[in-house]
Amino acid sequence: MVFAGRKPSTREPIFLSSLVAILVVCVLIVLLQGGSEDDVCDIGGIPAINAWKFFTKRYDFIQNGFQKSGGRIFRFKVLQHRVIAMAGEASRKAFFNEPGLSFLEGYKILLGGAPESKDITLTEGEIQSNVEEADFVKRLSSLIRRDRIEAALPFLLEDLDKRLKNDWGRQCQIDPFKHGREAVFQMTIRMATCQELAEDRKSIDQLMEYYSVLEKSATPVSLLLPWFPGPAKKAREKATTALFTLLFKFVKLRRQAPEPSTDAIDLLIGQGHEDQSVAGTIMRILFAGVTTTSVIFSWILLRLASNPQWKHKAIEDYKTLLSHHGDLPSELPLHKRLAVIPLGAWEDQLPSVELVLKETLRLTSAGSIIRRNVQHDITVDRVVVKRGDFLTYQVADAHLNPEIYSNPLEFDPERFVKGRVEDRKQAFAFIGWGAGRHPCIGMRMAKLEIKLLLALVLLGYEYGVVDGSGSFPKDLPLPDKNDNNQASLPFQRMYSPS
Repeated sequence: MVFAGRKPSTREPIFLSSLVAILVVCVLIVLLQGGSEDDVCDIGGIPAINAWKFFTKRYDFIQNGFQKSGGRIFRFKVLQHRVIAMAGEASRKAFFNEPGLSFLEGYKILLGGAPESKDITLTEGEIQSNVEEADFVKRLSSLIRRDRIEAALPFLLEDLDKRLKNDWGRQCQIDPFKHGREAVFQMTIRMATCQELAEDRKSIDQLMEYYSVLEKSATPVSLLLPWFPGPAKKAREKATTALFTLLFKFVKLRRQAPEPSTDAIDLLIGQGHEDQSVAGTIMRILFAGVTTTSVIFSWILLRLASNPQWKHKAIEDYKTLLSHHGDLPSELPLHKRLAVIPLGAWEDQLPSVELVLKETLRLTSAGSIIRRNVQHDITVDRVVVKRGDFLTYQVADAHLNPEIYSNPLEFDPERFVKGRVEDRKQAFAFIGWGAGRHPCIGMRMAKLEIKLLLALVLLGYEYGVVDGSGSFPKDLPLPDKNDNNQASLPFQRMYSPS
């Protein structure tokens, strides 16, 4: 159908023809597939439809799969790729401990770029992507060394103070998911780039805009048909180029500086990395840490607002920290008094904040983690996982498991205290920061960023939560398990400064 005033697009027939062709091929694959060669439950289905559901409603899709399989490990196809959904303690131990399960190769299935299993290249028993992963971990580790974090603390707090005063202090309402994200982005830029960029608000705002476009461009169509020249693909390519170009500009600036500094870009340059490689590393750091860290912070604010006793405990933690370490005149700005507190105190002397953070992460992290077996075939819980297979483990299998956590949907930070320690009932019962061979290398920095921002908010603001109509809600919205960045109901979060 062609609407008046709208020129028919020649791409529409091509797009529809491509979809039809893919569906036909996928149906033939299903029809030609024989019975299962082992005792794993194969839930079947048309691979293209499976892929659509897997990309759009992953939590629901996996849950429905376990209902069909009676709780057993099950298998399904996403386009030409075979995916095995795992559950239970034995599967969890294998998922986080097997050396041949690659994080990088796993998430390529979400980027439309996963190669066929026959195209996975092994070098002396180790896949190239694992080498790249190890190199990234090495670079990131050098940027978040203890001495660098300690030196950066005053600057991080000063950056946050400016953000809060300029963005939060001028309005009586904020959305923590938006403003918290911007604050975390600012801290990440400070730690991962250079002073010139960290103090250039216009450039940071541009980077955040490009970052947002990239996230929004990850549509199901762009993932299923990465070659299709649709709006999402064009937006993604344009934003990627703009993001890289802007970062590259500051890398070049630092390389041409007469004297090297202690900033991250200079450190990476000093390690012998080329400008493009340095810019690429920064891009990856931004995507690895900003969203997850800011989402945890936002949900902590919401949880504390609806649990005043824990909000009080968290505030007392910070007041105690200040009294023990911040021995500066009280008339000095809060961020300057916080800046003299040593890193060890931030990490070890906030017991209630630690419990709140861990419980919030448990409740918020329920989605699926993806890996790919890039080495030899392995057997997990009597199921053969072939080289090239993708594996997915739903975090809710541990975090919301009533056999591990009593009343798992309730906010109860005391479940982790001595005498209860519910997270020790099974192996890897808490995986909010990774586990086994796959720990979160950025955990220390992420926790510190949350604690710094939380200190400035709890000690500097009085806040409450209201919905879109300005009323105090009886209950908080639940996290959308298909998208941790969203609540399950339309909900406006608003905060009032003191």
